[in-house]
Amino acid sequence: MAISTAISPDRVARATGYEVKAGNFALSSPNLPIRIAILGPANSTNQSGLDVAPKIVFSSKEAGDTYGYGSVIHSVMRILRPLSGDGVGGIPTVCYAQADPVGATASTQTITVTASSITKSVTRKIYINGRDNVDGQFYDFSVAVGDTPTTIAQKIADAINNVKSSPVIATVLAGVVTLTTKFKGSVAKELTSKVVFTVDAGDTYALSAVTAGTGTHSITDSLALFGDEWNNIVVNCYDDSSILNQIELFNGNINDKTGRYSANLFKPAIYLFGSKKSTYADIIALTSGRINEMTNAVCPAPLSEGFTYEAAANMAYLFGVQMQTNPSGTISGKTYPDMPVPLDGVIGDMSDYNSRDNMIKNGSSIVTLNGGKYQVENFVTTYHPADEVVPQFQFCRTLFIDYNVHYGRKLLEIANVQDRTLVGSDQVVTTSGTIKPKGWKSILIGYADDLSQRALITDPAFMKESIIVEVSATNPNRLETFFRYKRSGTANVLSTTAEAGFSFNLQ
Repeated sequence: MAISTAISPDRVARATGYEVKAGNFALSSPNLPIRIAILGPANSTNQSGLDVAPKIVFSSKEAGDTYGYGSVIHSVMRILRPLSGDGVGGIPTVCYAQADPVGATASTQTITVTASSITKSVTRKIYINGRDNVDGQFYDFSVAVGDTPTTIAQKIADAINNVKSSPVIATVLAGVVTLTTKFKGSVAKELTSKVVFTVDAGDTYALSAVTAGTGTHSITDSLALFGDEWNNIVVNCYDDSSILNQIELFNGNINDKTGRYSANLFKPAIYLFGSKKSTYADIIALTSGRINEMTNAVCPAPLSEGFTYEAAANMAYLFGVQMQTNPSGTISGKTYPDMPVPLDGVIGDMSDYNSRDNMIKNGSSIVTLNGGKYQVENFVTTYHPADEVVPQFQFCRTLFIDYNVHYGRKLLEIANVQDRTLVGSDQVVTTSGTIKPKGWKSILIGYADDLSQRALITDPAFMKESIIVEVSATNPNRLETFFRYKRSGTANVLSTTAEAGFSFNLQ
């Protein structure tokens, strides 16, 4: 066998030749490349001619230019790719925009200004969905002696409309400001606003109840566009139960090998959706009907006034970066980078350890409040069968270990096995393009060490001893492989017992 084929072996005339071949000399398999997909609507003003094809977006500015500033997609992107800092860095962020359903409406709320006589010049602060600013542009406005309700209302509208990335637009009629979300549908239902001040100057502000947006967007076309792409983290901006059900059906189930978990595809994902619920009963109600599903993961932000999809974006930021750089690690103990917290510091039942323990046992992720930020305690899917003491597919990190094991094995299989000629393990061959069962087994033995060194598995000897490779007894074109592995865990529960006593009979 020629060690160089730059000049074909059948040539005899005098010649020199040189060629370069692509090589792969990596001693270990790379981590599964993370790809974050975003399912969300564009602003109402961006719906005309909306391109719903998947689009890789590289910045929050590009998201704003494409789908509208303050849109759901833009709000997610400004968390994943903030103006300051690297955000998710080189992880692709792919936007799948949805068109508004027919008849969809936006959410609205009014602020009625009363000001019979302003006594001094003061500054007032507005909060829109828990934020007094977006990317450094503040909603502050000032009132001065002589201002009328109409004058002040216009100042409020100007302050809001001057914040480019605000999720609402403001209009004025006399002394009434009407806030309207820039996007439509049930995804807009969480609109909140308030005027905050401590110094009395004769002005008051009455907020109406929110008229919630209506209409449920369809994600059917967007999911169909996933195709062969492995979107493995998906920010689902909708919390409608019907959409969660549809996603579970699309993603499938690892136990049944359905959907994206089917053996000949195996490109599943974890779908993140936000929740601001704060009571134990309300939180487990989200997961009670999803006991055997390992698709959806609750991203909690209890009693936040932010939008729920912002909570999902925060969790995607933390989890995506962790899985890209070190999938053996955990995001437990890390804090959301950009999520409004309750001003009073109260987060309901999630502040109680016993409640949190029961929540995670019922398939809900849990957070606490630390230093004015939500801190992740555990990140899990809704999977929580009663007959599994340690649910196999509950922790999101566990699923990504399985994803990584599959991805690395697939790369090795493509490079060393696929479409090669099968020969006997003890057969002597002089031609290239062959693979022996024992040769593939040897590669997998090395892969066990690789997984162990990356701390994705423990006890590599266990995996090595379990590997079986053989050619099918009924199909000479079929190579069958089997192996077991033990996933690594994380030190989430630390229990120490110290025994102390007194010293007696001292001389």
